[in-house]
Amino acid sequence: MARFGENGQGMERKDGIDAFGAVALIGFSMVLGFNQVIIKVVNEGFQPVFWAGLRSVIAVACLWGWMVLRGRPPRITRATLGPGILIGLIFAVEFLLLFIALDLTTVTRASVIFYSMPVWLSIAGHFLLPGERLTRRKSLGLALAFAGVGWAILDRGAAGGAGSLAGDLCALGAALSWAALPLCARLTAMSGERADMQIFWQVLVSAPVLLAASLFFGPLLRDPGLVHFAGLGVQAVLIVSASYVFWFWLLSVYPANAVASFSFLTPVLSVMMGWLILGETIGPVIIASLVLVSAGIVLINRPARRPPRV
Repeated sequence: MARFGENGQGMERKDGIDAFGAVALIGFSMVLGFNQVIIKVVNEGFQPVFWAGLRSVIAVACLWGWMVLRGRPPRITRATLGPGILIGLIFAVEFLLLFIALDLTTVTRASVIFYSMPVWLSIAGHFLLPGERLTRRKSLGLALAFAGVGWAILDRGAAGGAGSLAGDLCALGAALSWAALPLCARLTAMSGERADMQIFWQVLVSAPVLLAASLFFGPLLRDPGLVHFAGLGVQAVLIVSASYVFWFWLLSVYPANAVASFSFLTPVLSVMMGWLILGETIGPVIIASLVLVSAGIVLINRPARRPPRV
């Protein structure tokens, strides 16, 4: 069983995914697969950017309380002030774009595009992260994933379900922003912060930014009901306050590209949930795009073969 170390980062850093990491990442993918459906549903009751801001406000309170109870309250230092603001702004942009995307396009389309994040992380990692350079196999994976994302965006037919080009491009922008988060966490003073402090910075900065931005996106309330308030609570407590802390902790233990490789499960699960729960149409283009993106992510993050022992 995983044990958290005294420094708060948890198990010592590993070179690959072990059994615990695999189970944890599969569970995380299931949670995120349902996440897109929740956002789509709650958008019917609240303006997307407004409730994204509310989610961050609630998450700030949840994380602060949890950190205080653990005897490690949030601590802001001069060294982390700049990186903390930066990572919070990136987080705000990511979810502003994602929530708008799911207001304009379907869960199935947004999921295929948004969860191409490992592609963009791998490209950036090639130039910025030691030991994560692209190989021929990874380059082939990039080509497949690019083809899948491009096909999904360029297909404007009804076969993929109702959607808009603006919504698809917002999903792509959200994916790029998501890829920037672990890079910021690894390449700045944030790398020395605990996972809970990293996500605390993100929700602390994003809360006022998103609430201020929501004033430019129309009425704040649409037709809120019990299901929408419940979705807001689940998002703030389970998704942001718990799941993302766990994800950043996993990034502190396992290689970034290995963690990202499990993201191919999430669009598959999300597309299935969009079909089962929301009744969205899954056309041949969406299926083909999903296969291409998933295959590309697998190739990008497949461990290199070790030479046989002599």
